[in-house]
Amino acid sequence: MSTHDRGETGAHEELMELAAKQAALGEVRGAPAADPVNEPMIRHWLAAMGDANPAYLANGVAPPAMAQVWTMQGLGPRQPSPVDEVMTALNEAGFTGVVATNCDHTYHRPLHVGERVTAATRFSDLKGPKSTALGEGYFATWTVTWYSEDDPVAEMLFRVLKFRPKERKKPYPLKPAVNQDTAFFWEGVKQGELRIQRCGDCGELRHPPGPLCPTCRSANRDHVVASGLGTLYSFVVHHHPPVPGRETPFVVAVVELPEGVRIVGNIVDCPVEDVGIGMELRVTYSSMDDELTLPLWAPREL
Repeated sequence: MSTHDRGETGAHEELMELAAKQAALGEVRGAPAADPVNEPMIRHWLAAMGDANPAYLANGVAPPAMAQVWTMQGLGPRQPSPVDEVMTALNEAGFTGVVATNCDHTYHRPLHVGERVTAATRFSDLKGPKSTALGEGYFATWTVTWYSEDDPVAEMLFRVLKFRPKERKKPYPLKPAVNQDTAFFWEGVKQGELRIQRCGDCGELRHPPGPLCPTCRSANRDHVVASGLGTLYSFVVHHHPPVPGRETPFVVAVVELPEGVRIVGNIVDCPVEDVGIGMELRVTYSSMDDELTLPLWAPREL
């Protein structure tokens, strides 16, 4: 086991121990709400939600979904809860991203104007690490119960994913023009395919892609997937001027494909002085940033 793996294992064990400790605290009550249930706040809520039901104010009760409103904390000092230490530990371990995954409410009875509620929080569990589309992370679950004195009036089960955001590459400064004629080519590159446009009528291959067949003038088109092999037809070594995102010198080549077309690309994995006309090449794909993949050419291994 590598030092990195041991470090990850130790961090995981610490997180799980902390989660178990916080769960063992059981339900922890906060301070009573700053204000009792009141008509002005109910009126504001109804207006914001577009709820024209007159029964709430007529009967002096609050909409059930307002349960959380009464104990929301402002910009001042926060009341601690069993969740705070777990969230802090996850942040310190690099799981700084957060997205809510569940928010399930249960209402036991409506709150009446004049009642003052208290929220109590119980940390339930921590699951992970889990691989997700957002990145590796942990699912943390807790329950908040709102009490009027000792009478539970509503509950909320809340679950979040705390994830380690994937590292994003710096945007590559040179973006190819993508339009309705070339989109198929770049979609293929993302999938590791070197696509060559083909006339839908006479079958002639052409590159670069275009709207019309140069032979029969047909607008019908599809594509074939090239073998990914080629031969260096010609090249230049670029020294100056500087090119954003590239280190000079680099080779710009015209590669002839066995399918009968030629394509422009850069030569990689080969010293500039070793590049020569006729050398056998193979396509390789390089992710330049989170969106752009480029087809490049490297010496073919014989």
